[in-house]
Amino acid sequence: MPTAYDRLPLGALRVFEAVAAHLSFSAAADALNVTPAAVSQQIKALEGYIQVPLFRRNGRRVEITDEGLELLPSVRTGLEKLESALQQIKHHRRAGPLQITMLSSFLQIWLLPRIRSFRRKYPNIELRFHTSRELVDFSRSTHHVAIRFGRGNYPNLHSEKILDDWLVPVANPDLIKQHGMLERGKDLSKYPLLENGDEPWSVWSQTDEEAAWLSRAPSIDDSAGLLAAAEEGLGYALASWTLVTRALQKGTLRIAGKGALPYGSAYYFVCPKNFLTVPKVAQFREWILAAAREFPGPGASDTR
Repeated sequence: MPTAYDRLPLGALRVFEAVAAHLSFSAAADALNVTPAAVSQQIKALEGYIQVPLFRRNGRRVEITDEGLELLPSVRTGLEKLESALQQIKHHRRAGPLQITMLSSFLQIWLLPRIRSFRRKYPNIELRFHTSRELVDFSRSTHHVAIRFGRGNYPNLHSEKILDDWLVPVANPDLIKQHGMLERGKDLSKYPLLENGDEPWSVWSQTDEEAAWLSRAPSIDDSAGLLAAAEEGLGYALASWTLVTRALQKGTLRIAGKGALPYGSAYYFVCPKNFLTVPKVAQFREWILAAAREFPGPGASDTR
């Protein structure tokens, strides 16, 4: 039985949204990878279908009409819902890799050394890792899960804390022998301090002497790079406990002062709420939460 959808010009609606976004037939054609003539034909067909003009053309200039402005929000909402539905169907497939995005430093230093246990437990799940600190639009991406470092405020998503974190001062053992241990509240200007904008020394030192060392110290905005520089003996680092524990265990770095500080942020498992029923997402969530529970925080001697 014929329905109203049989005549609905869905392709023309997509073209209409593109022209409205660019206010240019040629730019819309480039975005859609079609010819300007094809764009013009689709718009004419849509205008014929609803019997009102949607754009005014004046040479190369294109202006959207009042009727076009009235139609545009509904078209965009409808296209977004269609895209979201299609993405969810793709994500719910049992086949295909589990797509996970996270900070590069967390992947390299914390997750990869532990991932063998996941692969032993779930050998049929293919993992695909992406590194980024940007927020994820799950409706427009292929990601299933994001591991993010923040405060957990990710609206309309499932957000679950994985790991708390602390800041600890660390350094190469030889550098500590040369310069000594750091003391909170004391002058730090005699120490070579590696600077990281995410982990400022002023937080740990409780002084206003930051300018005295900033001019002398390299600044490294990547946490993995910061730890590598500290291991090379280039300076003291104020490091994330989550990321520095392996270097402490290997002995390439040592705690360089008392006073591990609770971080204001933590690591969170983030995904759309309905993805929690996807078996590979549920299995990865269960595994990483268990791995996080086994990860020790700083000892009592480090937290005073």
